[in-house]
Amino acid sequence: MYSLLRSILFMLDGERSHHLSLNSLKMLNKLKLSGLMSQPQVDDPVEVMGIKFPNRVGLAAGLDKNGEYVDALSHFGFGFIEVGTVTPRSQPGNPKPRLFRIKDAEAIINRMGFNNDGVDALLNNIAKTHFNGVLGINIGKNFDTPVEKAVDDYLIGMEKIYQRADYMVVNISSPNTPGLRDLQFGETLKSLLDNLKKKQQALHQEHKVYKPLAIKIAPDLSSSDIEELAGTFKQYELDGIIATNTTFDRSKVEGMKHAEEQGGLSGKPLASQSTKVIKRLVEALDDSIPVIGVGGITDEQSAIDKIEAGAKLVQIYSGFIYHGPQLVYEVAKALKEHQQAQ
Repeated sequence: MYSLLRSILFMLDGERSHHLSLNSLKMLNKLKLSGLMSQPQVDDPVEVMGIKFPNRVGLAAGLDKNGEYVDALSHFGFGFIEVGTVTPRSQPGNPKPRLFRIKDAEAIINRMGFNNDGVDALLNNIAKTHFNGVLGINIGKNFDTPVEKAVDDYLIGMEKIYQRADYMVVNISSPNTPGLRDLQFGETLKSLLDNLKKKQQALHQEHKVYKPLAIKIAPDLSSSDIEELAGTFKQYELDGIIATNTTFDRSKVEGMKHAEEQGGLSGKPLASQSTKVIKRLVEALDDSIPVIGVGGITDEQSAIDKIEAGAKLVQIYSGFIYHGPQLVYEVAKALKEHQQAQ
């Protein structure tokens, strides 16, 4: 059924079909017809970052930027859902077109630019949901906030989402906001993390509940970059790392239609690159901070590869677009069986 729907949707512009798909799912949910495409949730509980996850497979940020579709997406068997990236103020993102499929490679290039309705709108949407699963909220900076003042935007985001998120993610690795990836390095990163951890502790004291803080990093990192990052993450005692975001690398899609479009590449071509970063990061962290693996998961084996590299959880985005809800069940089941076989 999904393959037929996909063939129809893929006739449309990428962003148009994205919104049509999600709005259709939302309508089916309102009509109580979600069962037409729902998947059972695999029971494979695991505790990560102090949170008990029903299974190891989550939805990555980016699909539901404004938290509008959480109830509809909850029928597909995810162990957790991450919404965002959301910024303090609403912003339109980059000019269209900004989302491109590379069908032969099961890949997507996007240069969305954190288009979203702002953190207050997201929280309003979340307040209306009936979802009682694990919810992550991913925050970013507004495009017109100077990089040297980015911390202000992240602190605003943390303060607003703290009571609603089960875990918080700071996105410093999108390739589509100028200068954002500069926050991943050196004293700039240390200053950012120092402020974020102080804010986390203050919110912990104020609300009497501790919410984990994770950082999302890029795949385009050298071994020495990863070593340095791991040292900084350990120094500031982060609760989790999400590895990885989209890549600039085009080597595996060279010559294909849309391959030269600017933006971040996700999907199958990212799989091995992301897994290598995860493996090196876990080694450098001495397994002291849990890593959530994301990037190119399109089948059971690509998810198992990330777990074998040391990831505790995985997330899916592009694979969900190309393979549909069945992929969530298949991957969660495969990871459960893999863990049982260990």
